[in-house]
Amino acid sequence: MTKFIFVTGGVLSSLGKGIAAASIGAILESMGYTVSLQKFDPYLNVDPGTMSPYQHGEVYVTDDGAETDLDLGHYERFTSSHSTKDHNQTAGKIYNSVLTKERKGVYLGKTVQVIPHVTDEIKLSIKKVVDGVDISICEIGGTVGDIESLPFLEAIRQFGLEHDPQDVLYIHLTYVPYIKTAGELKSKPTQHSVKQLREIGIQPSIILARTERPLPQSIKDKIALFCNVRHECVVEARDVENIYFVPLMFAEQGLDQLVCRHLGLKKCKPNLKKWYELKEKIENPKDIVKIGIVGKYTEYKDSYKSLIEALHHAGFINRLDVQLEWIDSSMFEKDESKLKILDEVDGVLVPGGFGSRGIEGMIKAIGYARENKIPFFGICLGMQLTCVEFARNVAGLVDANSTEFDEEPPYKIIYKLRELVGVEELGGNMRLGSYPCEIQTKDSFVYKAYKKEVIHERHRHRYEFNMEFRPILEEKGLRFTGISPDGKFVEVVEIKDHPWFLGCQFHPEFKSKPLTSHPLFRDFVKASYENRKKRGSKK
Repeated sequence: MTKFIFVTGGVLSSLGKGIAAASIGAILESMGYTVSLQKFDPYLNVDPGTMSPYQHGEVYVTDDGAETDLDLGHYERFTSSHSTKDHNQTAGKIYNSVLTKERKGVYLGKTVQVIPHVTDEIKLSIKKVVDGVDISICEIGGTVGDIESLPFLEAIRQFGLEHDPQDVLYIHLTYVPYIKTAGELKSKPTQHSVKQLREIGIQPSIILARTERPLPQSIKDKIALFCNVRHECVVEARDVENIYFVPLMFAEQGLDQLVCRHLGLKKCKPNLKKWYELKEKIENPKDIVKIGIVGKYTEYKDSYKSLIEALHHAGFINRLDVQLEWIDSSMFEKDESKLKILDEVDGVLVPGGFGSRGIEGMIKAIGYARENKIPFFGICLGMQLTCVEFARNVAGLVDANSTEFDEEPPYKIIYKLRELVGVEELGGNMRLGSYPCEIQTKDSFVYKAYKKEVIHERHRHRYEFNMEFRPILEEKGLRFTGISPDGKFVEVVEIKDHPWFLGCQFHPEFKSKPLTSHPLFRDFVKASYENRKKRGSKK
């Protein structure tokens, strides 16, 4: 019988419900339980796929091709849970399902209402992902008090009534601010947040109090008294130096025992040895390495959430402190002399993205890394621009381009997926989810990283390499080391006479974890550090 944990948030957004839920999952897994993590978002978009990175941050892609909330990335990084399209539900998706059923006559002519039809749909979604799972953790997006999240809160209230009390646990993450002028931590926002939750009919059993400073026992006792929870059930969620310390912080306060007691769990001895070993690596790096990220969303870091984490994971395994230098590519378009800034970093990475802004600057940065033997990693758009740069500046195909930026360039090095496979419908013009890739030679950076001949990685893009140009680019030295099994798609390109130069069409960052760094990021960071040591006297 699956048990359920519902994580809600109060006072304000961005408190870290996703990391809290993922950390609870990590602790439960260390006890030997199987966990599933699910996110409910209150916005009316069906998914975040069409939302601006400035609005929503990164779009996280699952193996089955779902475009989901970035919190699913935390779930998969902290635990071994496998996310699918059903693990991220939005209000838009829920209402769309209800209205589709209504049009089909499923409700037999009844008046369709939020209660029971929308709430029933939410409850069905909760149960859809629990087969073979010991504990399902459901995060409710938004903040208690928002009108958008009310149907979800009502649904989980009903869920608690319909199940045994020992099978359902409500955990509320709230905020305890420090008022500098008064020199005091204030519990009133937490009291009001829990009051709103209780008015809905939900009594949290555990309160996670997000705070910048240690909570004195007097504040914990006050929160417990006014929020109707046992005093030991007020758990401090203090700011930590690294998000991967959160499971340890919770366990050291006995959160694992509180969860076990409420849910009647028998296996209650967490084994967090690997997490403590990770903490030791993070706190004791042998050196630093500087990675320059040349992109277009550099002012909003959540756009590259998985990428950032993957680079740090690579630092952990190499015992290095990865320092990121954010470089807006558009600066190179105005002044090429600024490319010299790339000499100050140890490796250059050009990530994925959409749109034409800053593209020429990225191409110049790629060329500079190629010519000056700076370790380079191009991901998705970065790989496409690698091919364009090589075509222009090595193969002599002047004005070569992608049809994303020039509809009729002289040489269409990159073009739309639908031009390649004949798909015209808007919904079919992206390659989403996990696809296989065959590594062409063992004498390649990609094989040395994976040690496999066939790999599977996640994609999110609508433009592909034009195979017509493979012979001429290959003749000039661009290596096509990863190809789809059917031979239609280029997945990996490399330059051999270089310390480390690789572009991949897929997004390897989606499969990196803190305890098991992704092999491409691991080797890129290692090569960047070798470059740092080699040029040490110049830095």
